[in-house]
Amino acid sequence: MNAEPQPSPEPTPPPAPGAGPPAGRRPVLTRAGMAWTATIAALVLLILLIAFIVQNQDAARVRFFGLDGTISLGIALLIAAVGGGALVAIAGAVRIIQLRTRTRRTPATRR
Repeated sequence: MNAEPQPSPEPTPPPAPGAGPPAGRRPVLTRAGMAWTATIAALVLLILLIAFIVQNQDAARVRFFGLDGTISLGIALLIAAVGGGALVAIAGAVRIIQLRTRTRRTPATRR
């Protein structure tokens, strides 16, 4: 056998500031980071919503429980979407309350 000495691997230079995490390591998720991401997503959606409302300025006749009037189509759809979201949120809150009361009434099981 021919035993030649192997060259030693060259040391890796330290990462540059702001270069991100080293390879193989995932960045740590924090609440502040998640809040920042959610804020950016909400702003993008808000910009798209504003563009939708501006592009749909045609007058639409709306009748609701005896009320009658005209309103911008974009605003009418926005009001309908917010109302639908509120109904879903109320239904979800009622279900969560039901599950919590059921959990409190059942005795805790021991392991």
